[in-house]
Amino acid sequence: MSEYQPAGLFRRTEAERADQMLSWRRGDQAFFASGACHILAWTFVETHPDFQIYGLLPRGETGFGHIIASDGPWAFDHCGWTPTAELLQAYDAEMVLIETDLETFCTANNHRRPEQYAFSPWQRARDYIARHAQVA
Repeated sequence: MSEYQPAGLFRRTEAERADQMLSWRRGDQAFFASGACHILAWTFVETHPDFQIYGLLPRGETGFGHIIASDGPWAFDHCGWTPTAELLQAYDAEMVLIETDLETFCTANNHRRPEQYAFSPWQRARDYIARHAQVA
C-alpha cells in the first residue's frame, strides 16, 4: 500500500477556483481531492450503504478539511481505499458524521452543488469509484 496523499496536495489554484472548465479538466484524483470530495462521498454511499459520510475536522479548525465515506475500519476518498486510522493521521483530524442531504450540506458548508460544476459530476464519480472497486 502506498502512503496516503492528503487532499491539500491537490489544492486548486485561484484560476481553477474561478474557472469551472479549468477545474473540471484536472485529473480525477485532483478533482475529487479538492473541490468535489463531497460529490465522491455521496456517490460512494449510494452503492455502499454500510458506509456513512464524514467530514474531517482538523484539530483547531472550525470547518471541514475533507469529506470521506467510511464504515469504521475503511475509508474511501480520492486515494481510493485507505484504512481510516491512516487517513485520520494524515489529516490530524476527527471524523464528524454528516447526517444531512447533499443540498443542505452544500448550503451550510459553502460547497459547490452538483449543478454548479462545468458538467454533471455524478458519472465521473461513479467511474472513479468503479476503478477503485476492490479493497487493497
